[in-house]
Amino acid sequence: MARPRTITDERLLAAAGTTIAREGPGFTLAQVAAEAGVAVGSVSRRFGSKHGLLRALSRAAAREAAAGLSAALDSARDPRLAVRDGLADRYAPLADPAVAANHLGQLGADISDPALRDLLGEYYAALEAVLAGFLRRTAGRRWRGPEPEVAARLLLAAANGTAIDWSVRPRGELVTRLREDIDAITEGWWT
Repeated sequence: MARPRTITDERLLAAAGTTIAREGPGFTLAQVAAEAGVAVGSVSRRFGSKHGLLRALSRAAAREAAAGLSAALDSARDPRLAVRDGLADRYAPLADPAVAANHLGQLGADISDPALRDLLGEYYAALEAVLAGFLRRTAGRRWRGPEPEVAARLLLAAANGTAIDWSVRPRGELVTRLREDIDAITEGWWT
């Protein structure tokens, strides 16, 4: 009879995220295992390889980011502030320049791998769909912004661009910069 799993996928994926933030794309399964407090075999049996771990991490990140953004948007009274703060909160974990640089390095590695690039596309599509749905619901008759799908794409592109630019040239606080940039874009969309 097989032993029951005592280590959850969530714990291992959280350890992987922490390890990537600290080590960048050169992280190892042994480092993830140490972070999770388990044997390396536990990680490799669960995910098969570093690539398998990254695929699972990408899928989980897309679900969590979309759910978090949706909750943030739906809980705010002012749609403009909801969009600004909801997006800024998604990027808040990158507020340390070293962490941002390590995640940017992993982004580069993900983009160069077809399977991980596809999963990254799913991640961005999930966030874009949440934003577009929220904008459609809140636009109203006095909406002055672009079509919700276009607005969502613009907002996500701006947030990603700001995060990348800040990770290379970290001046000020990332979340403050994101809020300023999103405010500049959305000024006048809701009247």
